[in-house]
Amino acid sequence: MTTNPPLGTPNYIDLGIPDVERAKRFYGDLFGWSFQDLGPDAMGYQGVMVDGQMIAGLAEVSAEDTGGRHWWNLYFSTDDADATLKKITDAGGEVVQPAGDVFEHGRMAMVKDPSGAQFGLWQGKDMPGSGIVNEPGSFAWEELYTRDTARVTPFYQAVFDLRPERIDAGPGMEYYALNRPDGRPVGGIARGDRDIPMWLVYFEVEDTDQAVRRVQDGGGELLDGPAETPHGRIANVRDPFGVEFRVIHSTGQ
Repeated sequence: MTTNPPLGTPNYIDLGIPDVERAKRFYGDLFGWSFQDLGPDAMGYQGVMVDGQMIAGLAEVSAEDTGGRHWWNLYFSTDDADATLKKITDAGGEVVQPAGDVFEHGRMAMVKDPSGAQFGLWQGKDMPGSGIVNEPGSFAWEELYTRDTARVTPFYQAVFDLRPERIDAGPGMEYYALNRPDGRPVGGIARGDRDIPMWLVYFEVEDTDQAVRRVQDGGGELLDGPAETPHGRIANVRDPFGVEFRVIHSTGQ
């Protein structure tokens, strides 16, 4: 990606964990990532690099600061973070961190939707977001798991004009694709019984089974799969810090 994507497109991810060096070893071995220290002004923030492009970030965040939980933060594109924050509060969301400039790179904010799921806004300036997406080692899809689909589907449409489309995901499953106005799906919403609603990030890999072995060898955990789906071979895993994510070898890759 070289320019800001349309409003509501997921455009960046980062992870706050208590041990950045251990995270670098785990994710470096898993995805082949390299890392770039962004300097003292960035307070130890590490750029995650794939083929010379920054695709994500790692930051040191103590367990005390997050209540013992850690997760991949997902950011959505906007051309005006402050205006989007007003839409979020008008639609029943909550501001966690007001919009602020990140050097010359862009402007960001952290929020929660009406079900309590946290996500970020990224208004790209010098950095439009992840430099590579949908390729091995980068993020390729994202899904919101929440008990309250009735409140969040109209929320994401009101804020980002992401239009929910009910998808047949099997017996007993309630699932919606979120489509931009141009018809492109950019994420999904699934009804789930998790205690804490969350956006779950998928990473593209060349071999799902090999990726699972690397997760386990690195001290992570397999939660479910691998399994074949119409969209690719998927596994649900956790890293050594308990961070849940998914790996996928997409159909057609």
